[in-house]
Amino acid sequence: MLSSTDIDLVREYASSGSEEAFTALVSRHINLVYSVALRAVRNPHQAEEICQAVFIILARKAGRLPQGTVLSGWLYEATRLTAANYLRGEIRRSQREQEAPLESLLEQPEPDAWTQVAPLLDLAMADLNETDRNAVVLRFFETKSFHEVGASLGTSEDAAKMRVNRAVGKLRSFFTRRGVTLSAAALCGAISAHSVQAAPVGLVASISAAALKGSAITISTLTLIKTTLKIMAWTKAKAAMVTGAGLLLAVGTATVAVKQIVDNRTYPWQVRNISSGILNRVPPQVRIVSSKFTQSVSVSSKDKVLGISHSIEAILLMAYGETSPSRMFSAAQLPKGKYDFIANLPEKSHEGLQQELKRKFGLSGSRQTRETDVLRLTVKNPGANGLRPSRSQNGSTTYNAGQFSCVNQPLSSLTSTLENQLNIPVVDATGLTGRFDIDLMWDRTDFQEPMPETLKQALLEELGLELTPAKERIDILVVQQSR
Repeated sequence: MLSSTDIDLVREYASSGSEEAFTALVSRHINLVYSVALRAVRNPHQAEEICQAVFIILARKAGRLPQGTVLSGWLYEATRLTAANYLRGEIRRSQREQEAPLESLLEQPEPDAWTQVAPLLDLAMADLNETDRNAVVLRFFETKSFHEVGASLGTSEDAAKMRVNRAVGKLRSFFTRRGVTLSAAALCGAISAHSVQAAPVGLVASISAAALKGSAITISTLTLIKTTLKIMAWTKAKAAMVTGAGLLLAVGTATVAVKQIVDNRTYPWQVRNISSGILNRVPPQVRIVSSKFTQSVSVSSKDKVLGISHSIEAILLMAYGETSPSRMFSAAQLPKGKYDFIANLPEKSHEGLQQELKRKFGLSGSRQTRETDVLRLTVKNPGANGLRPSRSQNGSTTYNAGQFSCVNQPLSSLTSTLENQLNIPVVDATGLTGRFDIDLMWDRTDFQEPMPETLKQALLEELGLELTPAKERIDILVVQQSR
């Protein structure tokens, strides 16, 4: 058994149901599968359940694996998909706003490079094509020589070395775009030293028993296996469609520029009832995908942000730290429809979201000072009673149809509300500082007008403030199509 190749053992099990051959496969790859699962879910017991599901899937698909399959690479991808499927189910079952932090991935102190690499490693690996991913798994996860990598990939030692070097370059680019800058040596060293750890004692025996005899398989594990098999089938079908589309484009006579990258997968964070806790539960990532919902909602935690059913315009505003659509000018045609997005990197999440907008839609933004139409807010009647300095220790803001109220807020709370409702930049020229309590009411019947008269009257009579049209040079977010 020790001298048999992985695919030899797979064929032996598929043809005769050899328990010895299957147990040998589990023993060889249990540490790899367990480590990938543990990085994803960060819980040893959940990682063991995922391991069991992955090897049961292997048992079911053993007879259909192609001869040239790199089993370690296949198991890596199967584990990643199963873990993502597991997380999706966990998040959908949980409706609590806050949850206790997950257990640390590793209890022992980690070198600095691995601390930066670990949260993003499997996302980076998912970005590689199958051959590159297999090369990295063989070389760094399983610490095989270039000669052994070449033999597994069906190529020469020199070709394997080139393949690995190119794959490492892609991984470094992925990490750099997300604020993690490491040399190739540091990255490779971190992956080789820490990507695979020993699985718990006894796990090989329990998994082999479950896969071969069906013992100790829970309903939740069976459900996980069934849904993961469907995902794997869809992933394979989608890859075939992409290949076919590429061939059609290659033989066509016209040059077609496709800006939007289509992603039809459903991710664990794409749920109707989102909470800020999701930002810390799912692996760090930056994604923008077509929405599966109709109601817009978003949550944030420090630099991390998650949104459901938003326009590209809204995502651009969030990515570049702008609050008002009236202060954004697009020189490019923005994609229609609604999108779900997440940016929960350890740091610089908003920069990551900007990069994703550029990568997927070819859109980039820059701040420019331009002269434009504005409304200037000035003090007309300093003695008005409605603008009162706040004495409250707590703050709040409420906006309803025909009413704006705030407690212990700066005047910018009012100007930003006016700006969003009137769809034109509002410049605060009052010179007023401090925090205020405001209760403003007006008639909504003429709010279809560019500048509702009832709102002007309410501002003047209740707050002593006046809005007047003007032209001023202000900072504008300019969105352009990247070349």
